[in-house]
Parts: sequence; structure tokens; C-alpha cells
Amino acid sequence: MSRPATRPHSLAPGMLLVATPSLLDPNFSETVVMLLDTDDGALGVVLNRPSEVPVDEVLPGWQEVVEAPAVIFRGGPVSIDGALAVARLRDPGQTPPGYRPVTETWGLLDLDSPVELVHGALTGVRIFAGYAGWAVGQLEAEVEEDSWDVVPGSAADLFAPRTGGLLREVLRRQPGELAWRSTRPLDPDMN
Repeated sequence: MSRPATRPHSLAPGMLLVATPSLLDPNFSETVVMLLDTDDGALGVVLNRPSEVPVDEVLPGWQEVVEAPAVIFRGGPVSIDGALAVARLRDPGQTPPGYRPVTETWGLLDLDSPVELVHGALTGVRIFAGYAGWAVGQLEAEVEEDSWDVVPGSAADLFAPRTGGLLREVLRRQPGELAWRSTRPLDPDMN
């Protein structure tokens, strides 16, 4: 299937990478990745791979501020022993300690920050074990070879309560051929 005739969006924090059917890497098959940084290569987190590990088993106290489901998400294959948190601000004009903005309404949160100092300033947190990372030029090459579609993202994507259908939901709201891809069966031979 050919690429859409429209020019792809640029790689920037807050954009989504949607795995195309031609992406065969099992780490990313059927995933949606939110880009967090694109300054020196790229860094993002997989949004639709919740684990079964409750947040309170790993980070006691944080379960009160995380969005449902209150589990650790598998953010990617890099540094899976570490965790990073993405948080949505209650008021963009009031940032809590340990918060670094990525967009106007959400950013990264240092998990060493005392939860009681950030609780009232946030409307939600999602915690990821590991992340997805690309060297300079690597992600651009993967986009060029049709492994990823690059589309605008939102805080709603980051904090979706049910992530099983996120890939199809993101594609459905896109123009043209990308919306059509949302109806494509996972295995075209089963059609």
C-alpha cells in the first residue's frame, strides 16, 4: 500500500508515531508512541502496552495520582529497569517541583519529587517502565521506509483509560488513507 499523498508531519515532542503494518519489530508492532524529545535523536513512550504490575507495588503513594488503569506501562525496550512519568497539569500556570513541560498542558515529572507536593497540581500521571529511543537520523529513516506514520497527538492519547483500541482510534481521526487504515484487519489474509 502506498504512502498518503500528503506530506508527513514533522517529528516533534507531542507528535505520535503510529506503527504501520510494515513495521516488523516485535517491540513496536501495533504500537502508538508519544514523542517526548527530538533534540538529539528521538525519545518517546509506547502508550498502548499496559503491564499487569500495579503502580503501588513499585512506587507506593503514586497510585493516588495515576490515571486508570493504575498500572505501570511498558514504555519501550530501552532502560526497562527505570521509570519515567508523564503528567498533565491542572493549571498550566502552576508547575509543581520536578516538572518539565513537553507541551503546554503536559510534561515529564521527576519521580523523586514527593507525591504530596505534586498531587494537587496534576490531573493525572502515567508511569512508564523504559522508553523508546532512536539515534540521530534513525527515526527519520524509519519514517521514510514506511515503518511509522507521524500524526498529531493529544493529552487524551497519553492518558486514555483503555489503550487496546488506541491505534485504531488515532488512525480513525486522521484524513484520507490513514483513516481507512483504522478498519484494516490485523491479518489481511483473514479478510
